[in-house]
Amino acid sequence: MFVQVIEGRTSDPAAVTAHGEQWQHDVRPGAIGYLGLTAGTTADGRTIAVVRFEDEASAGANADRPEQTAWWEGMAKLLDGEPNVTESSDVSEWMGGGSNDAGFVQVMRSTGVDRAQVEKMDVAFEPFAHLRPDLLGGLRIWTGSDSCIDVAYFTSEAEARAGEQAEMPAELTELMGDFEGMGDVEYFDLTEPQLA
Repeated sequence: MFVQVIEGRTSDPAAVTAHGEQWQHDVRPGAIGYLGLTAGTTADGRTIAVVRFEDEASAGANADRPEQTAWWEGMAKLLDGEPNVTESSDVSEWMGGGSNDAGFVQVMRSTGVDRAQVEKMDVAFEPFAHLRPDLLGGLRIWTGSDSCIDVAYFTSEAEARAGEQAEMPAELTELMGDFEGMGDVEYFDLTEPQLA
């Protein structure tokens, strides 16, 4: 899997959403190697789109399509300034990956993390996943040796917030405590995610 993460800002979230829906209708049918999209705008106007392709070659071929170029030019006009694009093929899915059934998506951009520790926590959490029925799954995109972007899919924001307070086994709580003190994390809370 190859993923493009596009971040920007907008003063017109509704127009960005509508333009994204236009892509699904008009441009997606001919998209090469397209696997899916998770996108949205935070309450403070930050936009993020996580676009998944089969591989880098497919993403490049799609970018070369005239209809893709025309659509992107339209999207660029809705953003305040130049967007930031991050690409990676170092991607892993957890708990089955993303879900189009999510009512809330949280994207976390982390820097200064210990990959081995993060992966250890993933393994430790799996047996206790049933304690968080609000968490549907997710994916992790590694963008460097100590930086990644996590995309977590939840049933709803209210259930996710309640789940954060759920009591966990002591060994898992200790491991999660180590992770919470590791590096810097920027959160993108998508309360009305676009999922395809």
